Amino acid sequence: MKTAIIGGGAAGFFLAINLKEMLPEMEVTIFERSHKVLSKVEISGGGRCNCTNSFEEVKDLQMVYPRGHRLMKRLFNVFDYRDAFAWFEQHGVPLVTQDDHCVFPEAQDSHVIINCFLSLARRYHIRIVLGKRIESLEEVGDYDFIAVTTGGSPKEEGLSWLTDLGHAIEKTVPSLFTFQVVDEKLTTLMGLVVEQATVMIPGTKLRANGPLLITHWGMSGPAILKLSSYAARLLAENSYRMPLSVRWVERHDTDIEAAISETMSCHSQKQLPSFNPFGLPQRLWSFLLEKSLADRAEIRWYELNKKDVNRLVNTLCNDTYQISGRGTFKDEFVTCGGVSLKSVNPSTLESKTVPHLFFAGEVLDIDGITGGFNFQAAWTTAYTVASAIVAKVS
Repeated sequence: MKTAIIGGGAAGFFLAINLKEMLPEMEVTIFERSHKVLSKVEISGGGRCNCTNSFEEVKDLQMVYPRGHRLMKRLFNVFDYRDAFAWFEQHGVPLVTQDDHCVFPEAQDSHVIINCFLSLARRYHIRIVLGKRIESLEEVGDYDFIAVTTGGSPKEEGLSWLTDLGHAIEKTVPSLFTFQVVDEKLTTLMGLVVEQATVMIPGTKLRANGPLLITHWGMSGPAILKLSSYAARLLAENSYRMPLSVRWVERHDTDIEAAISETMSCHSQKQLPSFNPFGLPQRLWSFLLEKSLADRAEIRWYELNKKDVNRLVNTLCNDTYQISGRGTFKDEFVTCGGVSLKSVNPSTLESKTVPHLFFAGEVLDIDGITGGFNFQAAWTTAYTVASAIVAKVS
């Protein structure tokens, strides 16, 4: 019996290794279109590979999987984040869980995962063919099972051969990207990090919170990356030109007003820039004061009038900017869209139109926010397919 895996990424290797461990007599070949395998694993997480998440704060999978959460909930009964954690540790890759619930190799180096996969591939005699682009089933016609793990496709034409086989394709657009913001005064704050902010698309329910980084082209950081995932389709439909609202202080409006009133009373003689009651970075505090109060930004606290307070509260709670595009550094690693989940069996991920053809990883219309959730989807879907192929043979 032979299985062809089309795609040499994380899902492809994980599928191949688990298939060989479950069914040692199965011959497995990985076809990789580039001349290098696991390149996304190598650069992910700043070269450390955020391989999963503790899911400790995830109450609803829709929070972390904007697309595919129902299927992921189902497949977690087969292989979930706890199984992934145990799998890596059992295969010689100790892991650590950070305070933000992201899970990394203890070595803080993605190469330990790459080396693990390559070592196991050699041990199990998994054949790896580089520089081979497969675009039709005829090219792998002598294999008993075929699994497509090609990852996200920036252009839908890359999936046209699957459309020809009767599979529906959900429109593919980038996800997990930074925002360009045309605001010269804001970008003078480049390098500044706010540890907790909330970003929103006004007029929608789309919002995300977390650390926010100001860059020389606009905004980045986990809060922005999450929002880009939630709003991936909406932003694409609007050519990445939409308003953005930032809440700089994670406190209720009335609490912010109370803090301002207390400061006006207790620190009345101090100038506004010299006393910051909200713990914001000093450069940001001065920037927000100038944006709110213009030439009154240097007055003393006792001089604030009702209008000033309202403007300051509004800026702290609902500061608005204009998104003018995506980040230009190709920092998006994830594609939203792909093979429609309606085209696959939800229990096995086998094609509904082509028997013995399976899908795993990002080629499916499943994608998550930043934090290890996309790799977890790769492990879960790959393990599901390996188990399904074994069940067919048995």
